[in-house]
Amino acid sequence: MTPQSTFMIVADIIDGHEGALGELLEQMNTRPGVVDPHNALFPFARFDRLHVARFVILGSHVLREEISTQPGPRPRLLFLGDCDGPSDRFIAQMAVLAGPQLQRVFSHCLSFGDGQRSLVNWMQAHNIAPTANYINWLGRTVVQVREDEALQRKLSEQLVRIVADIGSDRPRAIRQQLLTFVEREKHSGRLTLSAPAPTPTVWWVKNQLHKFGVPLVLLVLSPVVLLLSPYLLYRLRTLERSDPESVERPPRERMRQIAALEDHDITNPFSAFGEVKPQAFRRHAVRLFLLLLNYAARHVYNRGYLTRVQTIHFARWVLMDGNRSLFFASNYDGSLESYMDDFINKVAWGLNLVFSNGAGYPSTRWLIKEGAGQEQKFKHFLQRRQLPTQVWYKAYPGRTAFDLDRNRRIREGVEVRQDDDDEIRQWLAQIQA
Repeated sequence: MTPQSTFMIVADIIDGHEGALGELLEQMNTRPGVVDPHNALFPFARFDRLHVARFVILGSHVLREEISTQPGPRPRLLFLGDCDGPSDRFIAQMAVLAGPQLQRVFSHCLSFGDGQRSLVNWMQAHNIAPTANYINWLGRTVVQVREDEALQRKLSEQLVRIVADIGSDRPRAIRQQLLTFVEREKHSGRLTLSAPAPTPTVWWVKNQLHKFGVPLVLLVLSPVVLLLSPYLLYRLRTLERSDPESVERPPRERMRQIAALEDHDITNPFSAFGEVKPQAFRRHAVRLFLLLLNYAARHVYNRGYLTRVQTIHFARWVLMDGNRSLFFASNYDGSLESYMDDFINKVAWGLNLVFSNGAGYPSTRWLIKEGAGQEQKFKHFLQRRQLPTQVWYKAYPGRTAFDLDRNRRIREGVEVRQDDDDEIRQWLAQIQA
């Protein structure tokens, strides 16, 4: 299995360069919100290990809230993505395949081009790890996605021919003809079904240490937490009663500008940035809940689900500025409205655990009640903090998380034979879908 990893290169923008940088990034698009994967500035399609990526300018688009206790963020460029294999190798590959192009982009950033570091070292020095990260299906590579899609397409076409020839009431005969067809296509080189790479030993060891180490640490600390729980609950409830909200409807023009960048594909990007509430209690709380979220996403929710939500391909939560602000990015299927509704209806309490520590969040009770349950307030809260994603790339446009999982099951049916006619019919039904 090849595990996925993330990169997020963050750099301050030179004063006065935000507009020029935005115009440069726009050259990657065929029109606003639609990237050209073969564009000359950064040819995303050349990277066969890159699932999704985006460029976001964190600057004048950040709404200044009246309740803010911090100065406005300095304009920054964020370049982030999710890739197969270690991120440091991918960063090195970017420097080789798109070095001059990236130098043009990063020349608008402070400290770049000072002669002290190579492009690779500069990017790695500005790479920020997420505090929590979600992968829809750990180990599913870009190559596998494309192979699975090619297999589904060929089998679907062949199935129509076979059913027209022998009818639909002989599932075993249909399956045998399909499997024979697959073998012929593989032998001719017209179809490839690559075997998964071995799981890297170092990654496996680290993952096991994390899987068992985090619960062990929590178990050791539990007596201290239990002892402090009366004060912690008192402090939580005191803050909940006094924390101000900032949930007014965002300016309509801002919403129109962001909406113009969305719904060009069945999958959309979501980028948001906001302050963490200023109290030390809140900064520690958000870090704790993100660490727990990261543990759950890494070891529990890594097979198509984030709790009950199935529409997210990748997501990350990144604490920045000394835990005083939070950046969130996700790649989800459907519209923003359906995305927000999905979370509100299925896991509002989970949203509260993390985002209630954000400045301006709808008021909660005992951390998990109300909050996101106040639908309109929650939606306004998110939309006020949403940022336009200047450039967004997805390696398999037009394919939902459901499509990827269906294609995976089809491939499993080729590699592992079904036992009875009902299972065969279910497999054939997926091919026809």
